Amino acid sequence: MNSWQEILDDFVVQVQKGDLKTSSYPKEYSDLKMKVGFGQGQAARVPWIAILAPEMQVSNGFYPVYLYYKEDSMLILAYGISETSEYFRSWPDEIMSSSQTIREYFDKEVPRYGDSFVYKAYQIEISNDDVKYLSPDDKKNLSHMSIEKDLETILDQYKKIVSVEIKKEDSPLCQGLFYMEKQLEDFIIHNWENTELGKRYELIIEDGEIVSQQYRTDIGPIDILARDKSSNSYVVIELKKNQTSDDTVGQLTRYMGWVMKNMNVENVKGIIIAGAFDKRLEYALAAVQNVEVFLYKVDFTLNEFKGA
Repeated sequence: MNSWQEILDDFVVQVQKGDLKTSSYPKEYSDLKMKVGFGQGQAARVPWIAILAPEMQVSNGFYPVYLYYKEDSMLILAYGISETSEYFRSWPDEIMSSSQTIREYFDKEVPRYGDSFVYKAYQIEISNDDVKYLSPDDKKNLSHMSIEKDLETILDQYKKIVSVEIKKEDSPLCQGLFYMEKQLEDFIIHNWENTELGKRYELIIEDGEIVSQQYRTDIGPIDILARDKSSNSYVVIELKKNQTSDDTVGQLTRYMGWVMKNMNVENVKGIIIAGAFDKRLEYALAAVQNVEVFLYKVDFTLNEFKGA
């Protein structure tokens, strides 16, 4: 396995080359998940490397993250906060109250992640794939050892914070329910093209990043918002980790109505994905148009529910 400095150098150089592939990067680092993002389909405005606790996602959580602001040649090691969906908790108040947001640090609006907090900043200079990390204040060259030490320090903070939360009996992290529903959601997104959904629908991409997952609305986030490949109409997808019932239909149609009104479209499709269903769901579906149900198996394959 490459050293952290080699991983970071490769990341910075790859940003300059415009390559969006992430398969060469490790999936774990320091007993935590590691995710890398250069964009989907087109280059992201702010590429990133995130290191996360198992229960958290880039779209929903808090975590240490490197954010590369290409236009400013600045790499920020940040106390990251997800933009897509607000997590049930965040970094401790003492960290947030004593740190600048990225927006405050640059003293201007930034393309993404302005509400995350700066831990360390590095001015980047590149020459023939040779990367130098400079102190923004005095432009002195920073050693590999000091850069790795910065990461170790923020990771130690993070592990202590997450460990305390997991030990709380009433915490969603401890109970595992929140995590399991997110697991289903993330599995579907990451394996989209290999599911029945991917054959007919496509995810929505903006600025090179998938925005379909936990799509923001003013009545709450839609689990997944997609588009029909043939008609280009919107598709609202609601996930339930266990059994679903007629209550789910009301929630789904509420989001479908929001899409129709706020996106000025007439035809919106709804899909429910669940582990099981009861008889009330079948009767509720009989009175609703444009809604399908899929039941997932333990191996996460999808089978369309046709009703009796």
